[in-house]
Amino acid sequence: MNVRRVGILTAGGDSPGLNAAIRAVGKAVITRHGMHVVGIRDGFRGLVDGRVVSLDSDSLAGILTRGGTILGTSRDKPHRMEMGERTIDMTERARENYHNMHLDALVCMGGGGGHASANRLLKAGLNVVTLPKTIDNDIALTDTTIGFDTALSVATESIDRLHSTAHSHHRIIVVQIMGHNAGWLTLGAGLAGGADVVLIPELPYDLEFIAESIRQRSLGGRGFSIVAVSESAKPHNPDDLSIDGALPIDEPTFEYAGTTLALTRRLEELTRLEARLTILGYLQRGGTPSAFDRVLATRLGAACADALANGTTGVMVAARGESTDLVPLHQVAGQRKTVPLDHPWVAAARDIGLCLGVPLDL
Repeated sequence: MNVRRVGILTAGGDSPGLNAAIRAVGKAVITRHGMHVVGIRDGFRGLVDGRVVSLDSDSLAGILTRGGTILGTSRDKPHRMEMGERTIDMTERARENYHNMHLDALVCMGGGGGHASANRLLKAGLNVVTLPKTIDNDIALTDTTIGFDTALSVATESIDRLHSTAHSHHRIIVVQIMGHNAGWLTLGAGLAGGADVVLIPELPYDLEFIAESIRQRSLGGRGFSIVAVSESAKPHNPDDLSIDGALPIDEPTFEYAGTTLALTRRLEELTRLEARLTILGYLQRGGTPSAFDRVLATRLGAACADALANGTTGVMVAARGESTDLVPLHQVAGQRKTVPLDHPWVAAARDIGLCLGVPLDL
């Protein structure tokens, strides 16, 4: 297959390093391989709507350090797209626009949902290559993802800053960290930031075990605790979070906030220590990408361009140590990389006495 014209889109939540990846793919296909490249606005929605913008060396200049994505993004899925009051399968429209744009290949930068959508387009006949981006680091078959390192640094710095307030006021401070169904970000930030308790979705927690850990800290003269909790972490027994017989608070303003707020109130009740909740939210996704994410995005983007030049599609460009690997897209779509309980990070947390919410003996 001779690839001469390439489209790029970014799908799902924004991640630091997306612009660096767009820049790398664009510059490599233009300068090294002599291809033409266009950007598709707002993810798969733009593909269905046929909204494109030309990308050249000038438009790619100066975006390496910028957060977000110059192309815009959305969480729309071609096979289940909201069109007014209806939800319609727009896969055929996406396929038609792909050909109307005279594309030979489509580069999709996305997370778990983006890879599933890209795989559906691959099955519909489009030539697709994907790049793994998500701050959750939960995409299968890649060492790491674009955006994870930056978000990890932000979450760690936030925990660093919360230590002084927790210590000064002798409080429990619960900090909610992103990670839809995987605990990489919370576990990494908890280790790097010196949290006292780390709760991740892979380990349903025992509320009384956590409270006892905090009580023992207090008896030992450490009258404060930092609890880092993944937004999707849950107790082993849901009734543990009931307050005066009521279920966890339903707070529509922030996803998952009700469960974490209930956790905060129950810890205060069980330990008799003041407890406060901090939700980091979108702070973790914004801002300038770290040097690591810039280099990672550039490496993956350049490898993506080489794959296209060789006529290779239907793959995800994965990080493998200091190199890259081309993984069949169907092996990635629908899979999630969660924290294994025998992972070195979990073992290190256990060995330094960090409370993971349940007794753990690996």
